[in-house]
Amino acid sequence: MNDITPADSAERRRRVARAIQRRMVAHVAAGGTTDFASGPLENDPAAYTDPARAELERREIFLKVPLVAGLSRAVPRPGDSLLFEEFGQSIVIVRGRDGVLRAFLNMCTHRGTKLVRAGADGTCERRGRMTCPFHAWTFELDGSLVGVPGRQGFEGIDMSRRNLIQVPVAEWNGIVFVRAAAGSDELDIPAYLGAFAPELAQLELADAAPIRSSSLAADCNWKCALDTYGEGYHFATLHASTIGVSHYGNVAVFDDFGPHWRINFPDRRVKALVGLPESEWPEADYGGVHFLFPNTVVVVGSGGPGGAFVRMFRIFPGQTPGTMSCRIEVYALRGVRADGDRAGEFAQDDAESDVTREDYRVAVDGYANLVSAPAGFTVVYGRNELALQSLHRHIARAIGVPL
Repeated sequence: MNDITPADSAERRRRVARAIQRRMVAHVAAGGTTDFASGPLENDPAAYTDPARAELERREIFLKVPLVAGLSRAVPRPGDSLLFEEFGQSIVIVRGRDGVLRAFLNMCTHRGTKLVRAGADGTCERRGRMTCPFHAWTFELDGSLVGVPGRQGFEGIDMSRRNLIQVPVAEWNGIVFVRAAAGSDELDIPAYLGAFAPELAQLELADAAPIRSSSLAADCNWKCALDTYGEGYHFATLHASTIGVSHYGNVAVFDDFGPHWRINFPDRRVKALVGLPESEWPEADYGGVHFLFPNTVVVVGSGGPGGAFVRMFRIFPGQTPGTMSCRIEVYALRGVRADGDRAGEFAQDDAESDVTREDYRVAVDGYANLVSAPAGFTVVYGRNELALQSLHRHIARAIGVPL
């Protein structure tokens, strides 16, 4: 399903990386400027704390917009399955004998029991059919009911209406998308991505090799957590001993693609390029923080001698405005060494890293204060926080509530 060849992708990445590098050098040469919005933007704390707003986001965004469920590499062969359970309802995504991905509510149509459970490592075993562990009702990989022990006990029931309940799913350039609600309609992913589609396609995620996964939960609104991924204004203060050492604070190159975006933060090696003719610059590695509306952050970076990697963060609202969860996956990209040889490069669990702990600490503290903020107080996103402005404008537009 890839629309461009690997050679095309490599050339496009080189071209885009050089254009981003050129803009970053210009900002550093100017003394540490950054991309700006036309003005600051204010937001009501209720956007984070109001249960009615949270329900609108759930209904109008998370149950309607395509959500990233994982990568195709997780379900390569017939009988392979992937669970999507981060948004409450358990959904099983399974590759059929015909090679097509289908998704269903992970519930037997007899008494509602889960058909598929993941193992301790989070993966599901390959199976030829899905059999309920309660009464052994059996379903084909296409969702059709093919086995009912004691069928005579169900005389008068139309068993043709007891197939598994479908969920919309689509596979696009190595990414698996679902809509987290029952239905048989098709997902138009190119239309959903719009101008962002080529930016994602060039990553060649169909060949990404899984390295590790983890998860975390925090007592804050999902947007408080997501806000920490979209600006480098906090690097020098909050991450003074990590990112604040390696990268410039409050310097960013931002590219807007409708509700989606990409942002790049220059590391301090860029300073060496200031004043040099571009012909003497080294080739730029493609990277950056890529955001798929409404909740997925894909961080592309260099893995050193082993090649490139992506870290995928999928952030979900909890049952209340003040709870959320984050699913984190790390993948190795193009031309990497064997997975076992990469373990040392990714030994740090992202859920436990200093940067993650610091980000989520301020997210939790900020949310607690917003709950009790005085009348008239507003949150403000500066001109230098373009990604946050984009996020909150598109959320407000999707739920029909003005900022």
